[in-house]
Amino acid sequence: MDKTLTVLGSTGSIGTQTLEAARLLNIRIAALTANRNVDLMEAQIREFHPVLAAMADESAARDLCARVADTGTRVLSGVEGVCECAALEADIVESSLVGVAGLLPTLAAVRAGNRRIALANKETLVCAGRIVKREIAENGCQLIPVDSEHSAIFQCLAGGAKSEVKRILLTASGGPFRTLSKEELYNVTPQRALRHPNWDMGAKVTIDSASMMNKGLEVIEAMHLFDVGPERITVLVHPQSIVHSAVEFTDNSVIAQMGVPDMRLPIQLALTYPARLPSLAGELDLAKIGALTFEKPDLDKFRCLKIALDTAPRADAAPAVMNAANEMAVRAFLDGKIGFMDIPDTVERAVSDFGKYPADSVEDILAADALTREAIKVD
Repeated sequence: MDKTLTVLGSTGSIGTQTLEAARLLNIRIAALTANRNVDLMEAQIREFHPVLAAMADESAARDLCARVADTGTRVLSGVEGVCECAALEADIVESSLVGVAGLLPTLAAVRAGNRRIALANKETLVCAGRIVKREIAENGCQLIPVDSEHSAIFQCLAGGAKSEVKRILLTASGGPFRTLSKEELYNVTPQRALRHPNWDMGAKVTIDSASMMNKGLEVIEAMHLFDVGPERITVLVHPQSIVHSAVEFTDNSVIAQMGVPDMRLPIQLALTYPARLPSLAGELDLAKIGALTFEKPDLDKFRCLKIALDTAPRADAAPAVMNAANEMAVRAFLDGKIGFMDIPDTVERAVSDFGKYPADSVEDILAADALTREAIKVD
């Protein structure tokens, strides 16, 4: 492919799989960014020869700069450096940063104009969906989702007109604790929560899947991506993770997208769309799978999902506050400072305390985010 690609978050799970696809498709790399994984970033620079690289962590950037001084890659640092990489001329910018840290770099990529934004950072739309969608339209960018569920919906929507969409069926694996009782969830450990049955993801996303907060964030993301209200999005637990999502049309016909649970499928499609090319993902053997099952989510047991569904229609800072509180709570859980069921308690309190703040600008959203993090800091 005669394309150039920037990967924001190149050392994470999505980023490394994106570079696998870039290698397969012979896509040239313009820039790479990461937080602090210097070893992997050095290896990526030496293989892909980007013009720019940035490390959000200042000390990591200094280390990387010394290591790759013999290459032609210029190393930048901090949020400003990541944003400069995002704004560099490229045909495609993939935003696969985790959390609200992806907001400013994604906006920097959008404001550079006239490129494809392959979005794997759901928090950007959760926190600032109205603002980001407006700027995408104003700057002539194309937005292609990378999340497997949203990629599936994007593909299914080709089966009918926008006016013919009745509802979106957003599937969820249910995570590792789908069959546990609510009482048993009080005793789960970070180690157990990190063992997802179907997907290989980073730690934060894996914990969000276990609490089903990830699905709540995806509901809000879907609202902004596809311009539908939350009342037209139905979450279905589908343990096999074969049907990645579906769309029901006004005639009650349902079109679903299926495939093996391999993120390289939606990643590659975001890079090659509208073309479909051979990929590294395996073939789907439905006969071997045998049965596909679906069930309603238990909102009493998975309160993070309920909180997100309640927050979804709000136009104030509640979604951004919810996201910030969840990021802090997940970090505290992984550090062994709070229990698994303390996560929804923390998020619910934060939304109640700070959710009514305005969210009319990026500055409003970042202020609400910072206030939330400071208020619920766990020492």
